[in-house]
Amino acid sequence: MPSDQTLIIGIFAILFALLVWGRLRYDLVAFGALVLAAMLGLVPAGEVFSGFGHSAVAIIALVLIVSRGLVGSGAIEKLAARLLDAERPLPLHIAIMAVVGAGLSAIINNVAALALLMPLDLDTASKAKRAVSLSLMPLSFATILGGMITLIGTPPNIVIAAYRQDVFGAPFGMFDFTPVGLTVALAGIAYVALLGWRLLPKRDGAFGSKAETAEGRYISELRVSEKSIEGTPSVADLYPLADEHDVHILGLVRSGKRLPGFAAKQEIRAGDFLVVEGEPKAIEAFMGKGALEFSGAEKSEGRLTSGGLTLSEAIVPEGARIVGRTARSLQLLYRHSVTLLGVSRNGKRFSDRVRLLTIRPGDVLLLLGDARRNAAAAAYLGVLPLEGRETQVVQRSKAGLSIAIFLAAIGVAVLGWATLPVALSAAVIGLIAIGLVSGNEVYNSIEWKVIVLLASLIPLAEAFERSGGAELIASQILLLTQGFPAWVSLLALMVVTMTLSDFLNNVATTLIAAPIAVGMAAATATNPDAWLMSVAVAASCAFLTPIGHKNNTIILGPGGYRFGDYWRMGLLLEVLVIVVALPMILLVWPL
Repeated sequence: MPSDQTLIIGIFAILFALLVWGRLRYDLVAFGALVLAAMLGLVPAGEVFSGFGHSAVAIIALVLIVSRGLVGSGAIEKLAARLLDAERPLPLHIAIMAVVGAGLSAIINNVAALALLMPLDLDTASKAKRAVSLSLMPLSFATILGGMITLIGTPPNIVIAAYRQDVFGAPFGMFDFTPVGLTVALAGIAYVALLGWRLLPKRDGAFGSKAETAEGRYISELRVSEKSIEGTPSVADLYPLADEHDVHILGLVRSGKRLPGFAAKQEIRAGDFLVVEGEPKAIEAFMGKGALEFSGAEKSEGRLTSGGLTLSEAIVPEGARIVGRTARSLQLLYRHSVTLLGVSRNGKRFSDRVRLLTIRPGDVLLLLGDARRNAAAAAYLGVLPLEGRETQVVQRSKAGLSIAIFLAAIGVAVLGWATLPVALSAAVIGLIAIGLVSGNEVYNSIEWKVIVLLASLIPLAEAFERSGGAELIASQILLLTQGFPAWVSLLALMVVTMTLSDFLNNVATTLIAAPIAVGMAAATATNPDAWLMSVAVAASCAFLTPIGHKNNTIILGPGGYRFGDYWRMGLLLEVLVIVVALPMILLVWPL
């Protein structure tokens, strides 16, 4: 019979092969490996689901929810938007975006940071008439680098901190990663801004440098509030703001009637409706900056509220219930608490009120409401929602409060008044209480595939360590570096971990490399913190492929990149990370 060590190594070999193959979902692959290990007796029956209760799993889930709340408040959007200027030289633009991206990744999930900044970078590239491929990959790499600065910035740091607590009784603190992570991030930002972008091909990508088209542009109505008219006496005074957000102001509706022409010289009054044309995200941003309200916010017209709203796009097929009818005649707002905010009709403009427009087959509707209500309304209308075409409505008035809640949670954790999971849980409750995150969004914010992956790998990693598999690999690395100083073995571990991370999920890489690191520390009688920190850094740095980190995958289409483009800039960056990180680790965490 094969030994437990042979079996667990065989399971991990199959696991790695399937993850690199990439044809099967990684969470299902990991869960299948866990079930197989349990059936073979490698994982005790009582520990099969222990990973779901692990603190690292809880922290990652909570960080994703808090990130959703901060993004939804517009707190980060305000900072990022002020720093963009299409007239800047490209190296300066990349440097600014990289610094902002890295800074955001240190306090929110780095995937959320990229999701927030990528549309801004695409818009800037379009206005500057340059290839977006030159700036999008540097931004992605910067957000990955920034995640290394704090405990909550990236999953490998969270996993390493939790592993240290399991083994040595105390985790790494919130800012224990900062000296090494910040140094590496600054060096990486300097590289991508000064040299790295020059190694990339010039491609427009799926969304970069887009021409002005009518496709995806909606005609919508936005209600003028008392705040909107402060310092804005006429429609023309809103033109600069509209140009900034790529929105066209088409006219003004007053007392239910569309005024002639563009009404540029008309004085704006509270209760008027601005008729605008633009893409959903542009309309939403223009509405927020102009202190405008969505059509349907009037108390007399329905139950629509401002909390947790989403803009959803849906196409009207032949035979849909709404064909030949209007949103008002179907009482859409009254029945479903959803308003028809805009209509796109093959690029054609119309003069009818949006809710009084007779809908035709082929129209695309822009629905505003709670995500679930939007789906129910789409089914009622007989329209087909467009997959992935949803825009969150930002609640900008709650930006300050959301920041205060987040900083309070971090402060409580740093001062030791509560553990990080408890402090983040309190922050989530606070964000729910102020209406920034709804009950559904709590669950929708969590990337369950990552949670299942991590929860499945934790018992497997423990079984791997118990069987002596980690000790075996550690001894092999030490054998190859025999006769050299301990830091050479540390370097070898970083190279192996970084290579694995380029092809595997960084959580999986961390869980496998962490026990190997502790084994090598014990074998060399050196400080285990230095080894654990090297794993955290190396596992976070996946720059050679689009599959090593989700941020690299996200930019693949929008940037027009190919698989081989990543190593052009990523290879030198990985070398730079090792060159900078190794001496910093030895300085801050002496062997």
